[in-house]
Amino acid sequence: MDRSSEQHEVIRTEVRRLCDKYGNEYWRSLEPRTYPEEFVSELTKQGWLGALIPTEYGGGGLSLGGASVILEEISASGGNPSACHAQMYVMGTVLRHGSDEQKQTFLPQIADGRKRLQAFGVTEPIAGTNTTAIRTKAVRDGDVWRINGQKIWTSRAEYSDLMVLLARTTPADEVENRADGLSVFLLEMRNEDGSLIEGLTINPIETMMNHSTTEVFFDDVEIPADALIGVEGMGFKQILDGMNAERILIASECIGDGRFFLDRASAYAKERVVFDRPIGMNQGVQFPLAKAHIQIEAADLMRWKAADLFDSGQSCGVEANMSKLLASEASWAAGNAAVDTHGGFGFAVEYDIERKLRETRLYQVAPINNNLILAFVGQKCLGLPKSY
Repeated sequence: MDRSSEQHEVIRTEVRRLCDKYGNEYWRSLEPRTYPEEFVSELTKQGWLGALIPTEYGGGGLSLGGASVILEEISASGGNPSACHAQMYVMGTVLRHGSDEQKQTFLPQIADGRKRLQAFGVTEPIAGTNTTAIRTKAVRDGDVWRINGQKIWTSRAEYSDLMVLLARTTPADEVENRADGLSVFLLEMRNEDGSLIEGLTINPIETMMNHSTTEVFFDDVEIPADALIGVEGMGFKQILDGMNAERILIASECIGDGRFFLDRASAYAKERVVFDRPIGMNQGVQFPLAKAHIQIEAADLMRWKAADLFDSGQSCGVEANMSKLLASEASWAAGNAAVDTHGGFGFAVEYDIERKLRETRLYQVAPINNNLILAFVGQKCLGLPKSY
């Protein structure tokens, strides 16, 4: 594990240079739900969003650890990387399980931005973490699949050309294990003129942070037979690696958020004078910031452990989940300490603390609730009875 390798330092420098062009005023101007089109376009043009795509398909060929540095730096600069992370990890299902034709056709277009793969259609209104309970179904009809159902919290579907979709191809009552009978598809969402394909409806969902999330309805949506990724019925296993990558990348974003909060709060605590002394001299101000710093550093170590395991092809489910839990709780602690340090100004829009606090709060419940992580660790690591 080399957290400060020369390559990583180059990534940090170049990404921060780009982010400096899009300061906090830019992100403030996008509230409450404007998509950061200019920022995402420039990231794509410079190759950062294709970082995990192998060079043979026109991507950057970075490790997951290297990609995590990109997102960490966007967060640390005050930006919101939620519009970026899916473009990195969602394509992993195509890369690992797609056919040669799928990879050669779509990965170069994703890498250079001709097609955006932001949408990950998994969650449903009655099936959150309980993925095997999904009801969206795909039925083979000659040379096509017909898709019917609904997805929710399908973030950035409005700004995506492609969707990795999980649907049930064998009814749940016809399989021994509910994880069987699920299949993954690469769905081309748009016609040549940019309009949505017939039967596909996307409705935005207003939230407390700018996350561009939606609900998606499939009404007899027709896709070609070769849209199937990998082996029919094995879709649940095929998306698990992508979920681990997502957790590690989200952890890196939270670590970046924590750095942002602590940098801002520490600077303010040194400058703000009350009763003829900087407030940073007061242990009531200093200790919460120091404790949050320790939490961020500890989460960072787990992030790198998880990323190293992922990049070496080893099992990393436990570590990926633990890194996400530690980082999301550490960033929340840092955010709260930053608000307390700033006092009333912590709630003022112009200081950006309240915006970043709303953004980082999401990650205690997404992409998986921290309580589910505790249940998972209790079972997998401690041998306790399964509680869910």
